[in-house]
Amino acid sequence: MYLIGVIGSQKATEKAKKIAYEVGKLIALNNFVLVCGGLEGVMEAASKGAFEHGGLTVGILPDKNKQNANPYIKIPIASGMGYARNFCIVQSVDCLIAIEGSFGTLNEISAALNLQKTVIGLECSWNIENMKFAKDPQEAVELAKKFTLS
Repeated sequence: MYLIGVIGSQKATEKAKKIAYEVGKLIALNNFVLVCGGLEGVMEAASKGAFEHGGLTVGILPDKNKQNANPYIKIPIASGMGYARNFCIVQSVDCLIAIEGSFGTLNEISAALNLQKTVIGLECSWNIENMKFAKDPQEAVELAKKFTLS
């Protein structure tokens, strides 16, 4: 079972939400598990895409209340760790797809690259050495598949 992390802004644009939904859908259709921070914005849109297409969604929440997960998270994990939960997300996944994002996303990208994990940027706010970039959700998930299964 392969886990793909989707990271991005909690205050995402409508464009980012559409992209995230499609990424989540494709993750589910490729039989991967979607892991995210479990809240709103990019996380919720990706979770919804996966959930509505039969995928398994895991949300690693920053607080101690599982009820704070977005409605598309099947497995909420209440970490109580605040932003430190970003490292749990990164450590748990086989690959990350970053959509837009702010400093929390940058934190996850940095941690993943330090762990030599593949990070794929899609409409990503950050252009960092060793990241891969995709032009659309299909290419992002294909790259995730390539680097996860190799």
